[in-house]
Amino acid sequence: MKRKKPLVIGNWKMNLTCSEAVKFAQLLRKQMITTNKIVCGISPSFIFLKDICTILADSAIFVGAQNIHSERAGAYTGEVSAFMVKEAGCSHVIIGHSERRHIFGETDAFINTKVKTALSANLKPILCIGEKLHERAGGKTTLVIENQLKNGLRGIGAEHIQDSVIAYEPVWAIGTGKTASPEQVNEVHTYIRGLLIDIYGKDIARDTYILYGGSVKPENTRDLMAQEEVDGLLVGGASINLESFLKILDSASNFS
Repeated sequence: MKRKKPLVIGNWKMNLTCSEAVKFAQLLRKQMITTNKIVCGISPSFIFLKDICTILADSAIFVGAQNIHSERAGAYTGEVSAFMVKEAGCSHVIIGHSERRHIFGETDAFINTKVKTALSANLKPILCIGEKLHERAGGKTTLVIENQLKNGLRGIGAEHIQDSVIAYEPVWAIGTGKTASPEQVNEVHTYIRGLLIDIYGKDIARDTYILYGGSVKPENTRDLMAQEEVDGLLVGGASINLESFLKILDSASNFS
């Protein structure tokens, strides 16, 4: 038995037009039948966050942003603040995704500031951490995970950590079709849980969601969710196809 309801979040990345996203959200709200067994959220593009938040208002499905800037406001052309997405109706925000780290050069220090800004806006941060293929091959997985987790949560008190979500996403498994084995995932999640216990204590650590992300699809959901330390999933490509996302939700709901 899982200790709490599984948490599944769809990260749409730079996909779907507004009309496609609206239709998806309408159908998801109508067809999702596992609301009493699962916690579900989706993270659309900025440009139609308000539309999706309106459709899903008062439903069991929350909406999260894919990113925020570290500053509350300012001369940052093209950026979006935590307070903007909060006003749009979001409850969560993805921070430190590997694509932000490795394509856009975001550092641990910058990501840490974003986490603090999110919390100041009453947004729940979804902090992503994970190693590259050469780091895993070199036996540096735990070192990378520890540095990213501790640096990302630096200065975050125990009163806020339970409002946060940790997502383990091995970089080599994102968008590649490769998935870490369930045993590999559980091993890293166990290590993350241990770090949280060291920092915040056992009770808080046990209540903190640790998700897995990286080529999640209906076919591997059950095996991933069967792992003791996997509390849920951060789904990429499979979350922009309604049929596959519903199958993932249905499979994950069996571990409530």
